[in-house]
Amino acid sequence: MDTKELLKKVRKIEIKTRKLSNHIFGGEYHSTFKGRGMTFSEVRQYQFGDDIRAIDWNVTARYNEPYVKVFEEERELTLMLVVDISGSEFFGTSEQFKKDTVTEIAATLAFSAIQNNDKVGLILFSDQVELYIPPKKGKSHVLRIIRELIEFQPKSRQTNISEALKFLSNIMKKKAIVFMLSDFMDDDYERTLKIVGNKHDVTGIRVYDKHDEEIPNLGMVSMMDAETGKTQLVNTSSKSVRTHYKANALRLSDYFETTFTKSGAGTISTRVDESYVRKLLGYFKRKG
Repeated sequence: MDTKELLKKVRKIEIKTRKLSNHIFGGEYHSTFKGRGMTFSEVRQYQFGDDIRAIDWNVTARYNEPYVKVFEEERELTLMLVVDISGSEFFGTSEQFKKDTVTEIAATLAFSAIQNNDKVGLILFSDQVELYIPPKKGKSHVLRIIRELIEFQPKSRQTNISEALKFLSNIMKKKAIVFMLSDFMDDDYERTLKIVGNKHDVTGIRVYDKHDEEIPNLGMVSMMDAETGKTQLVNTSSKSVRTHYKANALRLSDYFETTFTKSGAGTISTRVDESYVRKLLGYFKRKG
């Protein structure tokens, strides 16, 4: 993709997602993630109308006149976007690929965070961590994140969710708000997620295509596995083939829901042809 085309794409996503974060998600995001409470700032002399519960009795005794503690809201938070860029994300049978929807959701969350003066960081992963951008504030930083989401080319096409969670756990020492975006076509990440969920505020956003779950009856079809690159002939007319395909997809989506819930993490599932805006808003309202 040339620079001109890339900038055009970034601008298009910026306009759409900033509008969403300004008008819809800014307030919801703020009320859902309120910061870590109040931090002690200083003492000052008591003034009429001050809350007597804020009186600092030690300082008051020392100076023989009332002093109160002044607190500030410790609002600043860190948002980490952990995004799957494996081969299966480049699949889509509707208007767009799963990757495009993931990029829009991630950009909306990033703009909502900087609107609240929070830092935003990014981890792109396949079966390894492909890119890490440390958390920072500001619009130009978010535009860099969007640029990477659009054009980054992964070295591997496979998925390992556990590896991404391990990396996150090692790199983030303070509590963060974590949104993991993937189709979650992977399992065996329960133990790692539990460790991450104990420390961070985690939400999994599963973005999927209708044909991830249902294979249409098209007769003999040459199908390529997006993650291994292998091609094979599949008889889609066979009921058992379609049943097996669906059962495996449902097993993975059920594993995602159960594992995240058991780890105290939140879940959102949105199909590429559905409104992710409605799903996100509903989630924020329930969580807030």
